[in-house]
Amino acid sequence: MICYSLTCSENHTFDSWFSNAAAYAKLKEQGFLSCTVCGTVKVEKAVMAPNVSSKSKPENKKMQKLSPSPAEKAIAELKNYVQQNSEDVGSNFALIARKMHAGDTPEKNIHGKASLKEAQSLHEDGVPIIPLPWFDRKTN
Repeated sequence: MICYSLTCSENHTFDSWFSNAAAYAKLKEQGFLSCTVCGTVKVEKAVMAPNVSSKSKPENKKMQKLSPSPAEKAIAELKNYVQQNSEDVGSNFALIARKMHAGDTPEKNIHGKASLKEAQSLHEDGVPIIPLPWFDRKTN
């Protein structure tokens, strides 16, 4: 995984994680990157300083917990709203969304997981979907 600092044409800055540099390039090329503040797709990588760790460990330095930004608060509220007002269909998302779009099953609010290829196919077929600005981390 790689984290890029991004900036949009309106000078909003935000960070986003990608599987690798090629994944970033592919999403940008296909117009799937958008600003988390204003929604524009005119997004570029911002200048970043590398995170280089020193060999010596700082003594008794405690990490300060930063308060969440307004954008982080808004994303948390959106996530809570989606979880409370829709059904998690997991990895069956693409199949169920397609059935609802075709009228084969009653419409309802759903969320779940889809591969990039599944999401592109749904979009190309006119199925109304949106990516959610978070992901579930796997823990050990």
